[in-house]
Amino acid sequence: MTTIDLNSDLGESFGTWQLGDDAAMLDIVSSANIACGFHAGDTLTLQRTCAQAAERGVVIGAQVGYRDLAGFGRRFIDMAPDELTADILYQLGALEAMCRVAGTRVAYVKPHGALYNTVVRHEAQAAAVVAAVVAYDRHLPLLGLPGSALLRHAAEAGLTTVAEAFADRGYTPEGTLVSRREPGALLHDPEQVAARMVRLVTEGRITAVDGIDVTVRADSLCTHGDSPGAVVMARAVREALVAAGVRIRPFVSRD
Repeated sequence: MTTIDLNSDLGESFGTWQLGDDAAMLDIVSSANIACGFHAGDTLTLQRTCAQAAERGVVIGAQVGYRDLAGFGRRFIDMAPDELTADILYQLGALEAMCRVAGTRVAYVKPHGALYNTVVRHEAQAAAVVAAVVAYDRHLPLLGLPGSALLRHAAEAGLTTVAEAFADRGYTPEGTLVSRREPGALLHDPEQVAARMVRLVTEGRITAVDGIDVTVRADSLCTHGDSPGAVVMARAVREALVAAGVRIRPFVSRD
């Protein structure tokens, strides 16, 4: 039977500013990329999100990013590699504490936002992210874009790599994500998105913004928790995959 992981970016509310419906998303996904306080997420939000994920048996990943609350981690920061490595280690430790008191653990790592896009091609920052994971726990898988410098450096370091695709994002003919500044970056029709994901999982193909089919390999599908209608879209994707005979399960054990 074909299997796939469903993940979502969660724990991104801050104080009185609420983003998304984490509780509802945790009833749909099999893995949760939880913010670590640098790009989003206050301490109580992180603690509660980790506890809710643990209660539902959802695997937790640390979503590490630039220290950029004002920009939601979506602005590139030209950091020295050793500084970036230290920032990632700090974030991993913070989220691990929240997981520990919830009776679970950080089971994988995924960069967020601008850092995610930067380490597709930026060799030094990709290596810095990998160095942090190796130093912290080399058993943690790294979740990233197929063909990225990040996953190449991770594989060379002996880490487990996990290829990710995005349900609600447009793709370029090169198989990368369309910039959020460009038309076609975000998809909003749940039925269209669900059909695209069924085809991607069962055939390994997706239609790019220019109408050409491209090959995309994925072990996990991301539906963004902060997108409009995120819960409806995530549920549509899950239901369509299950109807197509695809089994939903995390790519890593939470134990």
